[in-house]
Amino acid sequence: MTTLDAQLRDEVLRLLERTGERPAPIVRAGHPVLRAVAHPYDGQLQADELAALLDVMHRTMRAAPGVGLAAPQIGLPLALAVVEDAGVPDERVAEVRERAPLPFRVLVNPSYEPVGDALSSFYEGCLSVPGYQAVVARHRQVRLTGADETGAALDEVVTGWSARIVQHETDHLRGTLYLDRAELRSLAAADEVGLRWASEPRPEAASAALGFTLPT
Repeated sequence: MTTLDAQLRDEVLRLLERTGERPAPIVRAGHPVLRAVAHPYDGQLQADELAALLDVMHRTMRAAPGVGLAAPQIGLPLALAVVEDAGVPDERVAEVRERAPLPFRVLVNPSYEPVGDALSSFYEGCLSVPGYQAVVARHRQVRLTGADETGAALDEVVTGWSARIVQHETDHLRGTLYLDRAELRSLAAADEVGLRWASEPRPEAASAALGFTLPT
């Protein structure tokens, strides 16, 4: 194990000791770890340590609540993320956003590349940028590669809202926040007005009111 690997393992063990059975604190925009490229996960942890870390990440994501969490968001510069989305009860919203439920899964060293040219634009938020949301144009379909927590290879095409989640969390591992890709004229506080914009199946009223263009 290299010195860097040992340092990363020590960081994880300290976090696990501090956190116990509680969710971990989520770091916010301005923390350098959110702007660094995460180190590839290459077995720096023992199997039980990895399982404990993923349990903390899952617990933290659910408590927030969110649909994804990358290790840098709890201060760890490792290329690990967890995702899970129960979907939405509104059938119209689910249809327009292509938001099918996404069972819990772990992404290890994930990467993505677009499949086709289609983009979709919807409001998006981030646990590390609380209180705000903005419209982000994302690839409608991406090819996800990487591995799961067992080391099994991932190579699949992901569509719709699940593709959005994959892109958002993988971007975190590259030091990219959703605001870097956002239509900044759409930026809205998570108050009565902003939540109304975000509740639209597609942000057409927000586009007209705030003066930004949605891709066709």
